[in-house]
Amino acid sequence: MDGLSLEVRRGEVFGFLGPNGAGKTTTLKILMGLIYPTSGHARLFNLDMGDPRAKTRLGFLPESPYFYDYLTSREFLEFYGHLFGLWGAVLGKRIDELLELVGMTHAKDLQLRKFSKGMLQRVGVAQALINDPELVVLDEPMSGLDPIGRKEVRDLILRLKESGKTVLFSSHILHDAEVLCDRVAMILKGRLVACGKVTDLLDQGASHQVELVVDRLPPEGLDHLRPLTDKVVMQGERMLVVLKSQQQVGGALEIIRTAKASLVSLNPQKGSLEDLFIREVKEHRSPPENRA
Repeated sequence: MDGLSLEVRRGEVFGFLGPNGAGKTTTLKILMGLIYPTSGHARLFNLDMGDPRAKTRLGFLPESPYFYDYLTSREFLEFYGHLFGLWGAVLGKRIDELLELVGMTHAKDLQLRKFSKGMLQRVGVAQALINDPELVVLDEPMSGLDPIGRKEVRDLILRLKESGKTVLFSSHILHDAEVLCDRVAMILKGRLVACGKVTDLLDQGASHQVELVVDRLPPEGLDHLRPLTDKVVMQGERMLVVLKSQQQVGGALEIIRTAKASLVSLNPQKGSLEDLFIREVKEHRSPPENRA
């Protein structure tokens, strides 16, 4: 890590984003007290990361958890419940609640070896919740899942937020973070390159281009329009036109009106976390003298 500094606020879903190898898992392992930084420190609930009082208040699902595949999901959760000192009726009730929460009640007596990856991830989240933690840390919880599995885990994270949990999860799948998170941090090679509310970062990632669909624009009209555009795609008698910026809209509309063509639609291009991330990657890979 290289001077990384960030905080997660109570009650939010916080996305920790970056490509594979950026340092996401290393950071989470430091936070969990599994490895120790050569300098700096991490604190949980205003306690040092190694303080046992902090660890009783968090749940953790690593990127590649080991599942005892000969156990059923109920037996698996019983094992972890015993580690937290839960026994008997209290533990049984907690397991029933968690299996219902993650949508796995129907598979409570099925051995884990028969589970799909998505089912295993949901049981893994249940394991992370066995001690009713305030903070839930999930390392790449959607990685390797099919679209249905990803949606199931996304819905589960939203239910955790609704129940008052704070959720910190890492991911290289930017769309998931865009849907789920209140705030995100992006890192590259261990360095923080962006951090803030998703809505604010989406504004930063916006291209400010405008997409037009024009019907029956004659060739001379297109010749006048081209200097204002980044892209023109012919679609039969219609064309898709991407203007360079919103400032070009007035001029483009005047050209279309003068040419007696029809404007079918006009849509400002929305920004995405992926747009912002790609821009940051390009900026940090370019030589310093070429950076804006």
